[in-house]
Amino acid sequence: MIDLPSYIAGKAVHSDDKLEVHYPYDGSLTGTVSKINNAQLNECIEAAIEGGKNPLSRYERHAILRKAADLLAENREELAKLICRETGLCMRETMYETGRSSDVMEFAAIEAIKDDGEVFSCDISPQGKNRKIVTFKQPVQLVSAITPFNHPLNQVAHKVAPAIAAGAPMILKPSEKTPLTAIRFVEILYEAGLPGWMLSVVSGDLDEVITPMITDDRVEMVSFTGSVEIGKIISKTAGYKKTCLELGGNSPLIVLEDADMEKAVLLAAEGSFRNSGQRCTAVKRILVQESILDEFTEKFVEKAKEYICGDPEDPETKVGTVIDEPAAIHLENVVNSAVSDGAKLLLGGKRTGAQIEPTVLGNVSRESEVVAKESFGPLAPIIAIKDLDDAIAYYNGGNFGLSTGIVTNDLSKALKAAKHLRTGTTNINEVPGYRIESSPFGGIKDSGLGIKEGVIEAKKFMQNTKTFSFPWE
Repeated sequence: MIDLPSYIAGKAVHSDDKLEVHYPYDGSLTGTVSKINNAQLNECIEAAIEGGKNPLSRYERHAILRKAADLLAENREELAKLICRETGLCMRETMYETGRSSDVMEFAAIEAIKDDGEVFSCDISPQGKNRKIVTFKQPVQLVSAITPFNHPLNQVAHKVAPAIAAGAPMILKPSEKTPLTAIRFVEILYEAGLPGWMLSVVSGDLDEVITPMITDDRVEMVSFTGSVEIGKIISKTAGYKKTCLELGGNSPLIVLEDADMEKAVLLAAEGSFRNSGQRCTAVKRILVQESILDEFTEKFVEKAKEYICGDPEDPETKVGTVIDEPAAIHLENVVNSAVSDGAKLLLGGKRTGAQIEPTVLGNVSRESEVVAKESFGPLAPIIAIKDLDDAIAYYNGGNFGLSTGIVTNDLSKALKAAKHLRTGTTNINEVPGYRIESSPFGGIKDSGLGIKEGVIEAKKFMQNTKTFSFPWE
């Protein structure tokens, strides 16, 4: 069991008011985190604004991010084990997450030293003058970031690293279910040379800390990743400031009759069961053309049997727990409801505590809750489609617009899907969630405001463009 502080501008703060974190697999206490109060939150804000008066140079930001990437690599196994003990995710997933997080730091280090700005000549029209206009970027005064439980290191890195690259101070509030990894990550950043005023990491109550983080006028931007319900509350609460909301998804994998069957089966399994299905971009619906439905279903059920469910710390385990027992109970109820609606339980469905087996459902109704809403777990509902047009109309008729995947060898159909699916990402012959850490990522409709994450776009959003002009005689 570890006991970690909150950090106010680099200063460790211990308190008797603790947040407890439990291991989902057996309920044991993994660690505790000290909470802060409203007055201490104000200290974070004041320190960030005062420190921002003497910003770090581009090279200093680059060097800190590069050093942090190295330290992450050195501490990879420790962090992977901690993620496992917080989330119940298996070691296969947590080791993968630490590697991705190192990429985030590397790519952010590259962005930190890139120059920015444009030059506009003003003598290009009859109304012009002999002047030049120059643009450059300035960081926002302060960012509040709130991160989810499902990627407790990588989601944090995707907030923090672009902020450092941009030169924007940040107050970070990680999920109350998985704060330990975030705090260890911040400690690594301090070790890499990040000044305390650039980053505080805190835990606290809704009225004392979280709401004031969002509403304080000195906070110029709020970045949130999490549920649709909370995201919409934040959008109403934040007021007149920048908001970046990365919300839920209900991603389909569309399998057409000309698809490479083995590839389709593998992508469906990886997309449905990796990270215990707890990704906003996980495959939540497998849409299979009617002519190949039986063949696909048979092969997919056999592939799904390879995803061993068990002790998350066992290296042979491929699927650990979901975040807690209430989440698993909800998924169990969703499966039972789907069966009541006429679905066939083809594999899995059994729950033990916070663990639910990889589950395959056939003959799923499009109105069933398992596909009508986001089911955040290792569930794989299969739905028959007539053709690509049917799949596009079905998906576009829903509330989400985050990511999609299509398996086909027909280029014209692949391009049609990319053009007409109303979503932030369409991946061809790949899972919906595929990306690299620097590429733009985000959704539309209930999946977000269309503002992109990914290191490059996130950095841009954490800055403002300023112009000045001068005579050019």
